[in-house]
Amino acid sequence: MNLRSWLPVTLGALGLALALPTHAIAQEPPAAIAAPAEADGALPAPLTHYKGREIAVTMHYLGADWLVRESREREEECSTLLEVLKIKPGDIVCDLGCGNGFYTLPIAERVGKTGKVLAVDIQQEMLHLLSERAKSEDLDHIETILGSPIDPRLPEGKVDLVLLVDVYHEFAYPEQMLQAIRKSLKPKGRLVLVEFRGEDPQVPIKPLHKMTKRQIRRELFSNGFKLVEQFDKLPWQHVMFFGRNDGSIDSAGHDVTPPSEEAE
Repeated sequence: MNLRSWLPVTLGALGLALALPTHAIAQEPPAAIAAPAEADGALPAPLTHYKGREIAVTMHYLGADWLVRESREREEECSTLLEVLKIKPGDIVCDLGCGNGFYTLPIAERVGKTGKVLAVDIQQEMLHLLSERAKSEDLDHIETILGSPIDPRLPEGKVDLVLLVDVYHEFAYPEQMLQAIRKSLKPKGRLVLVEFRGEDPQVPIKPLHKMTKRQIRRELFSNGFKLVEQFDKLPWQHVMFFGRNDGSIDSAGHDVTPPSEEAE
């Protein structure tokens, strides 16, 4: 198979739409993984579309090197994102879809020994790669969790921040996952979605791996979240902060809970 024939398909699993030179490809990137069955029984049929959006497939662990590529800081300004998250010492942070720990390790440094990072992935191989990297940096306050496509297996009401970097668009069970995340948050906890901008054709990522703000709001508002903050200065990605909406929202997603109820 020549480079031209397999590149759009296999790099599609990584979300790339870049024209890479032949010498930059060491081997054919891996295909996406299939969803495993739950330990206590088969999963319900996964969705292929949700609220008008096609759901992308999950990247295989054999593509993990792409997550720690040298060019990532330059392309995505990852250090800026870490600052915007405003993580404090003592926080409990979940890196959901952590992969091999690109964000997990610097988050662990920010929460310090009084905090904890819950590193969740559905591939044990990714968690192993993360654990090896954490050991090399003497970070022992990271808890790895083998989640499932339908449940991240987080503690209820304990998490200050759940971070999903280029992950949410791959959820084959978005409603179940969002409800589980919502239950895991503290009353003022935040869910942060980082997704490549679907509105911007200049972002060199395949459309299947991008989301518009409108689509994100549509999906999050209908699952009990409200938008509390946004950051729009990363080169390629949206950063949208959501809190639990424990009251009511209108059709546009605006919080219409009376102040007295909101205080409760």
